[in-house]
Amino acid sequence: MIPKKSKTIPHRVVLSFFLLGPLLYIYGQIERVEPPFWWGGMENTELQLMIYGKDIKKLSPKLEYAGVTIKRTVAAENPNYLFIYLEIDPETLPGKIEISLTNEKGKIQEKLTYDLLKREENSSQRMGYNSSDVMCLITPDRFANGNPDNDTVEGLFEPLGREDKWGRHGGDIKGIEDHLDYLSEMGFTAVWINPILENNQKKYSYHGYSTTDFYKVDLRFGTNKEYEELSKKAKSKGIKLIMDMIMNHCGSGHWWMTDLPSSDWINNPEHYTETNHRRTTLRDPYTSDYDKEIFTDGWFVPTMPDLNQRNPQLAEYLIQNTIWWIEYAGLSGIRMDTYPYSDKDFMTDWTCSIMREYPNFSICGEEWSLNPAVLAYWQQGKQNPDGYTSCLPGLLDFPIQNALVTSLTEKENWDNGMINLYTMLSNDFLYADPYKHVIFPDNHDMSRIYSQLGEDYDLFKLAMVYFTTMRGTPQFYYGTEILMSNTGDNSHGNIRSDFPGGWQGDKMNAFTGKGLTKRQLEAQTFVKRLLNWRKKTKVIHHGKLMHFVPVNGVYVYFRYDESEKVMIVLNKSREKRELDLKPLAEMLNGIDSGLNILTSKTIPLHKSINVEARQPMIIELD
Repeated sequence: MIPKKSKTIPHRVVLSFFLLGPLLYIYGQIERVEPPFWWGGMENTELQLMIYGKDIKKLSPKLEYAGVTIKRTVAAENPNYLFIYLEIDPETLPGKIEISLTNEKGKIQEKLTYDLLKREENSSQRMGYNSSDVMCLITPDRFANGNPDNDTVEGLFEPLGREDKWGRHGGDIKGIEDHLDYLSEMGFTAVWINPILENNQKKYSYHGYSTTDFYKVDLRFGTNKEYEELSKKAKSKGIKLIMDMIMNHCGSGHWWMTDLPSSDWINNPEHYTETNHRRTTLRDPYTSDYDKEIFTDGWFVPTMPDLNQRNPQLAEYLIQNTIWWIEYAGLSGIRMDTYPYSDKDFMTDWTCSIMREYPNFSICGEEWSLNPAVLAYWQQGKQNPDGYTSCLPGLLDFPIQNALVTSLTEKENWDNGMINLYTMLSNDFLYADPYKHVIFPDNHDMSRIYSQLGEDYDLFKLAMVYFTTMRGTPQFYYGTEILMSNTGDNSHGNIRSDFPGGWQGDKMNAFTGKGLTKRQLEAQTFVKRLLNWRKKTKVIHHGKLMHFVPVNGVYVYFRYDESEKVMIVLNKSREKRELDLKPLAEMLNGIDSGLNILTSKTIPLHKSINVEARQPMIIELD
């Protein structure tokens, strides 16, 4: 509801933006100002303010603040929107900017007080995640319920419904904060949290991918302030925070959907058109404009309106929103959902804007393709035939994930089995920098790795060793360490099951080990040992990689640098194998023995070694 304007003195409205930070003072008919506050000293000195209120575009802004000028204004197609572009000198001091809006007679009709804050020291030089990190991917609604009081919130459609696998289960920011020690002790150094922004949709809103307010944390997860505090507390424990973002679409319940700024704010506003999901149309030299347009401008589902990033005001809005969250929450990285579905030229502008502002930042894009050539197209530094360039550091490595599962589960012969994993990795020549990719055994959109591997614990261990020692940054989904499974039901609601122990009254508690089976405890201990070993083993972080053609189901590769060398052996075979060391001479020359860190036993390295059936080995070489 837009506040009614007084006939004499403008009615003053104070918005705290649910503990965003500084208060924003506005008057009269103004209902929203986004972003709610900003910082001085940014690389990009232009700031777009989106002002929303009844017939607001009829007014003209004025201000007097040292170092800040009004560069231009853009009156939207909808009279209820006005875009004000400020120029903020890098040396501008923090403070409160008083902005007056005058009518056609020059009379002040509305006012707002806008906070310009001081940036944290060296904010622009913040370090992102890198290949020394290991991420834990968390679906917040399903991890732990730290604050039952926010399970159902007045004004938000979906109440608590834990009995429904598609419903809200009550997990929240407090639940994650309460278990940061568990994450740290397991060996995780970063958390990627599925979207936490408001999703005020009537049903199936827990996943977070239908944003209804780009500047507000969903109150069923907590407040903006709690999210900021989570970031600080995680950082104090050596854990980086990675935000899951969506530029492609918003939720159908977004506040602007009932009063769009312009007719081209979203694609296909008049009638629902579903995307064809044919990502190849963006690179296909023979594709039709029709197919390409359906892919880019089509909607995912009727509840996810497709945003038109070719609209310059929307494009700037989305870029600023990203920078706002990085700055406000102290982010170390972003995972960008449905990366190729947005306008590709906008995604170049978006990535380059972020990386100019934060040169050491990290972003990974979701391009769900099993073809590495498709992923390579998007990465920074790739020379594409069509001239397309990007500033995207890395991507989620779906080709490697699929190759690992296929290699471990299909019958082994000359051209099947482990050779597929070897061959897929050899495609790294396509990438500008494969070490920037995020590698993973599973995620929130696919069956759990334990299920994918037929609940075979031996294969599970092979997979864990592979993703712990391979190039790139590993990501593990919460519960992988305790063999969470979804065999027989691969629906998203089931894949994203509750982490045992995250709710009062749970019979099992994975945080303490209570009620876990012997095998689950064994798996948890195994993963914990792997991750903590990896944390201190720098050659795994940045070392070079050399692999050898698999023979009889045995795959061998090395991570090495000038001072360290580690040999990894994966035996998929159901039989013990004698591994001939002669073919490995260029890596083993002059080395007599090594320590198997999984058994703590010294391994003589002469003519051959025995590898137990369906077992991995990680050998630190002397």
